[in-house]
Amino acid sequence: MMSAADLAAIRLTLELAAVTTAILLVIGTPVAWWLARTRSAFRGAVGAVVALPLVLPPTVIGFYLLLLMGPHGPVGQFTQALGLGLLPFSFAGLVVGSVFYSLPFVVQPLQQAFEAIGERPLEVAATLRAGALDTFFSVVLPLARPGFVTAAVLGFAHTVGEFGVVLMIGGNIPEKTRVVSVQIYDHVEALEYAQAHWLSAGMVVFSFLVLFLLHSRKRGGVR
Repeated sequence: MMSAADLAAIRLTLELAAVTTAILLVIGTPVAWWLARTRSAFRGAVGAVVALPLVLPPTVIGFYLLLLMGPHGPVGQFTQALGLGLLPFSFAGLVVGSVFYSLPFVVQPLQQAFEAIGERPLEVAATLRAGALDTFFSVVLPLARPGFVTAAVLGFAHTVGEFGVVLMIGGNIPEKTRVVSVQIYDHVEALEYAQAHWLSAGMVVFSFLVLFLLHSRKRGGVR
């Protein structure tokens, strides 16, 4: 059975995933829209930066975020000047690391959804004298709703499964930075395989349901 520490890790993981997904949808939407619409020469560079977490080891991302948010880093000095303290080994630090690490899993589905809309709906809205914001909220968002669902599901699921980034930035502080993946690691190190099985099996079921949901939506869209 699951212990109180296991339940605390699950609660913290779900809270982290929810906060991270909400932030990513706010940040990722304008980035994805710009990538889908721009003809700027910087489009390729920005797209590559967004996709970096797909190829970089999580420990590399965690290491550089630690440097940036540490006492001698520019972000760390800024947060200390504001009286906020340091972000590493705190829930806020986990959120920052998760946002960076899960960014492509939100931006890329949104970008694909925006690109699939095409020019025709935007041209029709323009002929009706709709402003840019009106067009975006009244035309683009409803048409791109499946992309938002996919982005939210992928961003949430990817955050739940993080290990390397959260371990480097958050450490292993019970009820503060110890998420499910770190809790499983602790159980394995302590040879507590029964407890590790409970959490690991839950992660397997969760991952399967996420993929099943996404594939079901795609098949429904094809029909």
